[in-house]
Amino acid sequence: MKTITLLLLTLGLTSVAQAKVIAEQIDYESGNQTMKGYLAYDDAISGKRPGVIVIHEWWGHNDYARSRARQLAALGYTAFALDMYGEGKTANHPKRAASFSNAVWKNLPQAHQRFQAAYDILARHETVNTELAAIGYCFGGAMVLEMARSGFDLKGVASFHGSLNNAAPLPDKAYRAKVLVANGGDDPFVKPEHIKAFRKSMKNANIDLEYISYPGAKHAFTNPDATALGEKFGLPLAYNAEADKRSWEALQAFLKRVFDSGPATAQ
Repeated sequence: MKTITLLLLTLGLTSVAQAKVIAEQIDYESGNQTMKGYLAYDDAISGKRPGVIVIHEWWGHNDYARSRARQLAALGYTAFALDMYGEGKTANHPKRAASFSNAVWKNLPQAHQRFQAAYDILARHETVNTELAAIGYCFGGAMVLEMARSGFDLKGVASFHGSLNNAAPLPDKAYRAKVLVANGGDDPFVKPEHIKAFRKSMKNANIDLEYISYPGAKHAFTNPDATALGEKFGLPLAYNAEADKRSWEALQAFLKRVFDSGPATAQ
């Protein structure tokens, strides 16, 4: 049974009545697992618009993933921040985050099933047309590349500070999506040899790839909490405001390019 809780987000406005972006917290099912999703859209826009799936970092389905869904809604898309771990669980330590993410990578058929469940939620929403894309951060960045590699019907996928070592195209060129990859130039988790192999494989498969490296940016450069987390756990994580801004601008241009209809606007 799907349960939906409507949450009006005032976005700094003085009253709920002025709110444009609406967020729906959605409980949905994948296999025998309850998943916790979060859908956002601008109710001042009439008609249908493209949809964008958001896959969270290895920390899990947290406020950061939800904030990106709201930002996409403000741009004129309907966005769905999915839950890849189940029950909306999150990690407060890298060891637990690694345990959660590794479990997903070790069971890709289940990961595909969970992505499909979220895909169906978004595709069937009354505000969404037939065009869908997916974006992801860290673990989620690698995961959206996996979903494109597996042949999901996506107009585009965008990976931010995501791993590339498992992202090569299938031999049968199952990719349907255009691809944007935005990584930090000083990210030790994204190895030069992985970048080289990834770009070569994408070129050989004739996949539309835009690869951007931001000099000086470390891992998780888009997340404002990254610096504090890096210091707390001794990890090479750091927020980079300039790289965050530029990569978000790159995403906006990318989505306008991949979607035939572009974002919706209020009338």
